Amino acid sequence: MTTYGPAMPHDAFITSLGKFLPGEPITNEQMEDYLGKVRGKPSRARARVLSQNGITQRHYAIDREQRSLFRNWDLAVHAIHDALSRSPISLGEMDLLVTATTQADLVLPGFASQVHRALGGPACEVASLQGICSSGMQALRAATLQVASGEARRAVVCASELVSRLLKASHYEEVTGEDTVPFEAEFLRWMLSDGAGAAVVQDRPHPTRPSLKVEWMDIRSHANRHELGMYVGANRGADGGFGPGWIDSPTFGEAAASGAFNIKQDIRRLESLVALGVDGFFALMDQGRLKPDEVDWFCIHYSSHFFKQPIVKLLERGGVRIPEERWFTNLSTRGNTGCASIFLMLEELVNEGRVRPGQRIFCMVPESGGFIACYAMLTVIAPARSLVPDVGVSTPAANTQTPTSAVSAELGPLPLSPKEGGDPVREKLVRELTRVWVDFEAKLQRVPVLDKLSRGVFTVEDYRELLINMRQQVVEGSRWIARAASSITAEHLALRSSFIRHARDEHRDYEMLERHYVSVGGAHEAITRAPKNIGSEALSAWMFHRASQENPFDLLGAMFIIEGLGSRVARRWGLAIREQLSLEDEQVRFFLYHGDNDATHLDRLDGALGSGILTPELAARIVKTAKVTARLYLLQLEELGNV
Repeated sequence: MTTYGPAMPHDAFITSLGKFLPGEPITNEQMEDYLGKVRGKPSRARARVLSQNGITQRHYAIDREQRSLFRNWDLAVHAIHDALSRSPISLGEMDLLVTATTQADLVLPGFASQVHRALGGPACEVASLQGICSSGMQALRAATLQVASGEARRAVVCASELVSRLLKASHYEEVTGEDTVPFEAEFLRWMLSDGAGAAVVQDRPHPTRPSLKVEWMDIRSHANRHELGMYVGANRGADGGFGPGWIDSPTFGEAAASGAFNIKQDIRRLESLVALGVDGFFALMDQGRLKPDEVDWFCIHYSSHFFKQPIVKLLERGGVRIPEERWFTNLSTRGNTGCASIFLMLEELVNEGRVRPGQRIFCMVPESGGFIACYAMLTVIAPARSLVPDVGVSTPAANTQTPTSAVSAELGPLPLSPKEGGDPVREKLVRELTRVWVDFEAKLQRVPVLDKLSRGVFTVEDYRELLINMRQQVVEGSRWIARAASSITAEHLALRSSFIRHARDEHRDYEMLERHYVSVGGAHEAITRAPKNIGSEALSAWMFHRASQENPFDLLGAMFIIEGLGSRVARRWGLAIREQLSLEDEQVRFFLYHGDNDATHLDRLDGALGSGILTPELAARIVKTAKVTARLYLLQLEELGNV
């Protein structure tokens, strides 16, 4: 379990906030007029992306001829001046400048130096935080820690994005050998926009205006377990790794022709980011640092309204129900401004008088580029002295209605739902199982055979090895479930019947796997007589050991892992295998079937948890069994062929 850091050692306050949004708002219909049509052709992806992201207007720092009207440092300077106009300090009192951006105007020096040169002011310490969405929170944390430690007293923080320059049609037209723009590159043209936000951070509240006390901040990178999801400067090779970077190309022209300078998003990895961000939310709850009922505003950054419902559903499975009026986002009107987004949310909340003293604001910024999850808790502080009336309180406006999508279910949360009326034991179990799943899913991506599938280099031989292993799992699975049923005592006959039905449903699935194996060139005898690999031996022994105990209800944890694979990833595997090996649906039917039907099996798991058997002790055993099963499941996939 991740342990999150301590609270700030001393107080630090955001005493003012500012923004700068270049130009007039640009509607969805106007976007292509500004970004340009690639090779004169209207985009085929624009309508689809916009229908899901829920953004209705945004700002660009370029004109209709794709000429830059501002530099990125100009956006930053304007936002800083806006913040200083409400601040108790002047530019000349600034003793620390921290900046964040995704793409600076110059490759060198740091963006903070570029902004400082354009801004002026006194000699001071500077820090440049370069990243994607998370870099704004990183900059705020860097400034807050300096103020809290006494190293600085009057810090200015700015997050600024001028991404439209990367999205101009001319950049995509430089790429040779492509008549159309790949979706991973085209997708972002209709997602990102320009803007800057700034904050002044001090060691004391604003004397005449509300301030935001930074209670704590926490930032965690999970790039050690996840591939980078958004990038510029290279292309992924056939093996899924990065090819030569732009600076390694013989000429910059060749780098441009290869598409190295086009910003790209691996959208397949966004689903994992949702669970990752919510898992961190649950961890903060379990440590007592976050109590959702005590939070008045939830400022959760997401790149598209498409992802809000999966976040909501997964939170609800863990017992967290956030009333709609407590959510705050301005994504629909500001667009996705990357690292500046959280500043622009806070700026609107505070400067438009939506907050009142004593309210608590929770901020969450997940980033797909480096799989970074950022969290912060802020408290609204009354002015140090009341020389002006308190800021008025207005009722929070309802957020823009979340668009629906036929594929939104694919991004849905893990199964299991809370009991009506609330059940703390069950809700805690859901949170802990979610954490087990997040860890398991991240490690699953590293398994060699699945890594090959993810990178598009999966072979028929790989498929045959996988089918052998899956058949052994299915055959053994129906046996250990039946063993578990026989170990259930008479007072739990209903649950025994449920286990028996589950075993009956599973026991003929191996025939589908045998047909798949033969259809891709394998001999029937080879799959039916293949010995277990060393990981499969361990998994099988563990399952039968647990199934042989009296009333082995902790096996619900094993079912959570195995049936969760069916409901969440089996169909994705099947579609990828079908595409990469040019197979027919019938040759991957096992995976498609379980992807469509394992939700029913999980309903039984849900029903078992609601049957009255759940106690804190059983919940702990369920989690432990889920952890062991997940590790052994990974082992048998890692050891394919090792008999």
